[in-house]
Amino acid sequence: MSFSSGNPQHDLRPEWTTPKKEGDKVPDVHFVTRVRENDHYEWKTVTTSHYCAGKRIVIFALPGAFTPTCSTSHLPGYHEKYEEIKSQGIDEVYCLSVNDAFVMRKWALSLGLKEENGIFTTVKLIPDGACAFTRGMGMSNVWSMERGFGERSWRYSMVVKDCVIEKMFVEPGRQQNSGPDPFEVSDADTMLNYLKSTSS
Repeated sequence: MSFSSGNPQHDLRPEWTTPKKEGDKVPDVHFVTRVRENDHYEWKTVTTSHYCAGKRIVIFALPGAFTPTCSTSHLPGYHEKYEEIKSQGIDEVYCLSVNDAFVMRKWALSLGLKEENGIFTTVKLIPDGACAFTRGMGMSNVWSMERGFGERSWRYSMVVKDCVIEKMFVEPGRQQNSGPDPFEVSDADTMLNYLKSTSS
């Protein structure tokens, strides 16, 4: 499926808007992030494989840090259910957004997530500032007329096992410049229910 945003500056390639499916490998991209080493932060580039190779993880993606639904429900829900989700055979829980590392960290701190030695103790943040992972997932959306976001990620969550999508929950009604911002299936409770169903 190909999308046009209605703005030639934001027209998206078909592969950026054609979602990956369960059984597909997640895109192997480079994330430029900040890590705490020797009592100060340094830039570090890590790959997708760093997060998921040989692991079973949960990733949830959202349109933007500091935005209403993302801040009141999406990230807080996974933060609250973090230990319960991990108890279902999950190695780690990640939140991904098309924002830079500075914004992602400040957002998490503003919501009360705690750091120890520069690492968040519950949900970990992945800054997809260049939109590489989002485009590779086929989840790129443009809000040029609505909200003025520019290119961001549509809201979804997934279980990834050794870099392969095991289960995916994509919010319905996806379209470019979407007015509605649905939050029905990518929440922590839906994810937890799925994980419990696979472990019973």
